[in-house]
Amino acid sequence: MYSKELLKGTISAMVLKLLSEQERMYGYEISMRVKELSDGKILLKDGSLYPALQKMTSDGLLSFKEETVGGRVRKYYYITQSGLKEKTAHVNELQDFMKTMSKIVFPELSLKSYGALSH
Repeated sequence: MYSKELLKGTISAMVLKLLSEQERMYGYEISMRVKELSDGKILLKDGSLYPALQKMTSDGLLSFKEETVGGRVRKYYYITQSGLKEKTAHVNELQDFMKTMSKIVFPELSLKSYGALSH
């Protein structure tokens, strides 16, 4: 599992990327998908995920719709057009950051493959 400090700046990129690939998701579903895709190395805690979802919603990057499922209200999140643009910017910035960090931390390795990551 990665540290909270390391993950803090990447939550919105992960959420926007997931929601750009799937029509809608609720919070727990997002956290489980991240856990699955990261082979259990990234665990989004409620105290990190839900404030991020709230901020992205207030920033106009996400919208939501509440539905009752099994007697419980579930909040489904959707990515907006602004969110799609922001997702591209986040992914590009993260890709560039990873390349830059690799030059500092692993100067002996060439990580040109980061340039081939899909958005």
